[in-house]
Amino acid sequence: MDKKWAINKTDQQTAKHLNDVLRIHPALCNILAQRSITNYEDAKSYFRPQLSSLHDPFLMKDMDKAVNRLSAAFKNQEKILVFGDYDVDGTTAVSIMYQFLQKIYVPANIQFYIPHRYREGYGVSKQGIDFAKQQGITLVIALDCGIKSADLIRYAASLNINFIVCDHHLPDAELPRAAAILNPKQKDCPYPYKELCGCGVGFKLITALASRLQLPDQEYFCYLDLVATAIAADIVPITGENRTLAFYGIKKVNEDPCVGIKALIELSGFKKATLHITNLVFVIAPRVNAAGRMDDARKAVQLFIENDYKKALTFAAELHNDNDNRKEADSNITEEALEIIRNSYELTNRKSTVVYQPHWHKGVVGIVASRLIEKFYRPTIVLTQSGEIVAGSARSVPGFNLYEAIHECREHLLGYGGHFAAAGMTLLPEKVEAFSIRFEEVVSERIAPEQLIPVITIDTEIELTDIKPAFYNIICQMEPFGPDNMRPVFICKNVVDTGNSRVLKEQHIKFSLKQDNVMISGIGFNLAGKMPLLLNRQPVDIVFTIEENEWNGEKNLQLKIIDFRLSSSIEKMD
Repeated sequence: MDKKWAINKTDQQTAKHLNDVLRIHPALCNILAQRSITNYEDAKSYFRPQLSSLHDPFLMKDMDKAVNRLSAAFKNQEKILVFGDYDVDGTTAVSIMYQFLQKIYVPANIQFYIPHRYREGYGVSKQGIDFAKQQGITLVIALDCGIKSADLIRYAASLNINFIVCDHHLPDAELPRAAAILNPKQKDCPYPYKELCGCGVGFKLITALASRLQLPDQEYFCYLDLVATAIAADIVPITGENRTLAFYGIKKVNEDPCVGIKALIELSGFKKATLHITNLVFVIAPRVNAAGRMDDARKAVQLFIENDYKKALTFAAELHNDNDNRKEADSNITEEALEIIRNSYELTNRKSTVVYQPHWHKGVVGIVASRLIEKFYRPTIVLTQSGEIVAGSARSVPGFNLYEAIHECREHLLGYGGHFAAAGMTLLPEKVEAFSIRFEEVVSERIAPEQLIPVITIDTEIELTDIKPAFYNIICQMEPFGPDNMRPVFICKNVVDTGNSRVLKEQHIKFSLKQDNVMISGIGFNLAGKMPLLLNRQPVDIVFTIEENEWNGEKNLQLKIIDFRLSSSIEKMD
């Protein structure tokens, strides 16, 4: 699939000022300027984040109310339920809140609850509220959910159960009638940083409680490894407080992780000395999410609150097995879906994808939708049967509002929900075809042709001679990487093959490239189909990131080639 290359715009005046005060390579100053770093103090905060710079939790709307309601619960010996979503963000949030309350309150009065993905669905559930009533619980702390549960929280109030909502999703017009709502995305919330994940909001409540009780910082900083795991998994911006929390959380993962994370690392077979945020995304998060996708997410919380390493290994093994089952289901269903599309001229040539098989596992259809976008770059929905109804997950391409498109198809649906880039829906089996046709009509009407072409966003241009250990060392100091702070992507023009590049495993290319008198090696995954471009030794432009490769005890810098072509016209990003 051909890709569009686009290079970010840079405020050259800002970049020059940064070059004057920082005395680092101009290309790196370009990237810093693009990331809203304008002066020395910004750069200092960026490269050397400090936990002391975290915002006062009492700046968050209702934080006083939340702390006062918990203080009253402690005084009156009330029973408290810690309730959270079944994904990484929810289970880590529940784990840190449960452990903290166990330390400062009567352990027997604290329970946790994770709704079952298929029996109860996302968010606050009636079954969970009824459980609280049966247990004599009068206060529920909802983590990573609750902001859209006005009706259920009203039902809980009728049973004399109060809620403290800790959420980060966009509120609806009607807010739940809770004892306190902690959500920086509320329009009238003055909290300076708006992009916390659900676990991050829960962490701020813990911070506030610790402050009120005059506890030392370590009583809540000890959970930063779990907070960093949630930040990594929930794909929130790695800026501001998130970046500081992730920076120190990863430090704790490497130096003193909780036994649950330690057990997951052990069973994953991860061998590298240092873990990065990408390892949390691709090693830890899938195993935690697999518990809820394939079985019961309670075991993820049990893993994270366990203090005995041998017991933690048992829970980690269950998650590891769930993840193996998830990968097998994911692979099999993806192949079946690709086969369905490839064998249908109509499906192949649509501007959207809707595929349905009743036997597909509901827990992986969202992952499969993302996999299909990698092959057929367009809004995609994967449907399966769940009881008597059809349920599915949808994923979008950048810039296309998926939720609005599905809203236009609501006459064929029983229910739907989601946001700009991802959504879910339910419908009757007999409505699948009509829904598929209508969705294609809506997408065809609304999607711009350029949105059907994947874009590689490039930060700045460099020469091969710029790639030196000192240059790479500064890139490493830009970690942790993630949304709004991605690993820098470079372009280098007029590079030629040395004659030693070769295809690996019929899919990849092991590059050997030179520019003037500088030579460097690289790896390009799934680029073997473009190997003929190198054979005539004509100059090529390459897009890449820089990484460190270790072989036989020696470390060398190499390129991770994202794409290459003979000659290019790079378009400036708006």
